[in-house]
Amino acid sequence: MLVVTLPDGSEKQFSNAVTVADIAASVGTGLAKAALAGKVDGRLVDASYLVEKNAAITIVTDKDPAALEVIRHSSAHLLAQAVKILFPTAQVTIGPVIENGFYYDFSYERTFTPEDLVCIEEKMVELAKQDLKITRKVMAREEAISFFLGLGEKYKAEIIQGLPAGEILTTYQQGDFVDLCRGPHVPSTGKLTAFKLTKLAGAYWRGDSRNEMLQRIYGTAWADKKSLEAYLKNLEEAEKRDHRKIGKNLDLFHFQEEAPGMVFWHAKGWVIYQQMKRYISQKLHEHDYEEIVTPQVIDLELWKKSGHWDMFGEEMFTVESDHKQYALKPMNCPCHVQVFKQGLRSYRELPIRFAEFGCCHRNELSGAMHGLMRVRQLVQDDGHIFCTEEQIQKESFDFIKLLIEVYRDFGFNEIVLKLATRPARRIGTDKLWDTAEHALAESLRQAGLQFEIKAGEGAFYGPKIEFHLKDCLGRMWQCGTLQLDYSMPQRLEAQYIAEDNTKKTPVMLHRAIFGSLERFIGIMLEHYAGKLPVWLAPVQVVVMNITQHQDEYVKEITQFLKKQGIRAKSDLRNEKIGYKIREHTLACVPYLLVGGDREAEMRTVSVRTQQGMDLGVLPLEECFALINKAITGRSRIN
Repeated sequence: MLVVTLPDGSEKQFSNAVTVADIAASVGTGLAKAALAGKVDGRLVDASYLVEKNAAITIVTDKDPAALEVIRHSSAHLLAQAVKILFPTAQVTIGPVIENGFYYDFSYERTFTPEDLVCIEEKMVELAKQDLKITRKVMAREEAISFFLGLGEKYKAEIIQGLPAGEILTTYQQGDFVDLCRGPHVPSTGKLTAFKLTKLAGAYWRGDSRNEMLQRIYGTAWADKKSLEAYLKNLEEAEKRDHRKIGKNLDLFHFQEEAPGMVFWHAKGWVIYQQMKRYISQKLHEHDYEEIVTPQVIDLELWKKSGHWDMFGEEMFTVESDHKQYALKPMNCPCHVQVFKQGLRSYRELPIRFAEFGCCHRNELSGAMHGLMRVRQLVQDDGHIFCTEEQIQKESFDFIKLLIEVYRDFGFNEIVLKLATRPARRIGTDKLWDTAEHALAESLRQAGLQFEIKAGEGAFYGPKIEFHLKDCLGRMWQCGTLQLDYSMPQRLEAQYIAEDNTKKTPVMLHRAIFGSLERFIGIMLEHYAGKLPVWLAPVQVVVMNITQHQDEYVKEITQFLKKQGIRAKSDLRNEKIGYKIREHTLACVPYLLVGGDREAEMRTVSVRTQQGMDLGVLPLEECFALINKAITGRSRIN
């Protein structure tokens, strides 16, 4: 007798093995019709999955968050089927689920166009309406290779050849289209009702620039049309907030081909950068960090010894001098170990906290770069804490508290914590990894913080806590990290004298709050749509005249504000005041002050904000106090 347990704790008995769909039908016809997939002892499976032993069963419908993964995976196959019908000689490669959607990479003799995208989506709609049944089949390795080569799908055959021996291979068929896939998928194409193709891009086969450039089609898919429409509206708003457009419109920065992936900061953008740097420097000083600076070009032997060369050699820029090989540093940690090693350290000195605004270089693929979000030259607000095992929990807790405080000052109040554990490619023994992962998990638990586990996504030298902040559009951005490392101090021979006079290796905590200043500025620009809080705005106040009779008064006010440390400018152009107000509002200046004849006579100013609020006529001292309060309180004008 087979017994299955449902989510409400009730049990159902069956005389033989049954599918997930059969179990749904035994509960009711409504659930059977709504079933998209199932969970068997927590594992996501097809509705056709055969349950052969006692298990806990959940029927996944479109109300279940897990349904989105299945819907998006199936939508990727629907896309591939549509492409093969419209462009029979196209070869399909891989089509995974990504955040908010999916993509599929194709090899085809010509470039797909936006018009092609419209036709492909129309064909997808047609195929969905046909409600084609989706069936799963297990194939032997050689059979699968022969099958896909027979279809002319050389990429699929190559994927199979690269899989471990003995791995079970499955295909999914809908109509005449067959694809290699682990699944799970929805029961039929009719379950796919809310999808949209979004853009075209290029992508190298297997992410390697030495391979063929493929064509990537992106799409999004949701459980219902209402959710799809909400997402597309959000996407439209995100495009308006694109930091690259804002950067150009506000004259903050630019990129050019002569220095790909490297930022040309303009004066206004550099003000934002410097404000962030000053702010975090002060915070680090308050938390007893020592700010240091280390070289950008380091002997390749150090990177080999640290393990970075073996792991990231292809992503590092190298240079030769005096017959020696050097590398531009991709990160700062090995250099900070060198500073720690200068002189004999005692346990009484620990923890030692080093911080650096370290300029790093990473040879990102040209197709992966994206404005400030992904660059080749970046500055990290990097820090490393050298401590004993007993100090790990307190240091971790103090850093988490500092990070949350900083994020809130920048207007980010929703933070998700994730613990990333050992990856497949790593250095250090399993015993060290066990100790490191346990230490970080315990520090989070004892701090009373909830967190998710990201299995296999730690750094190559140790596990890490990732801090994901949510912006105003609900998008998550991973910025801050706290990484526990037993391995690198040992590899680089860092030691201190313990209380028992023996030499011991310190524990190293890698930590960053912004991650990179470039990326954090990009996130802020999109979060605020360029309308930064007053304390960060490049120009905080513009003082304007109405006619040339007020020129001297406007200059006087501007100079007064500058002496008070406020970033103020005068606008004495012979333009209508309405034109000037509109121009500076579009430039996202927080406060606009107007001085006419009456204001000059009464020593007052008319005050407006970038949001269009008219604060009336205020005495100069009161106006200054208002602006200064907004700056010191790090508030945003609404």
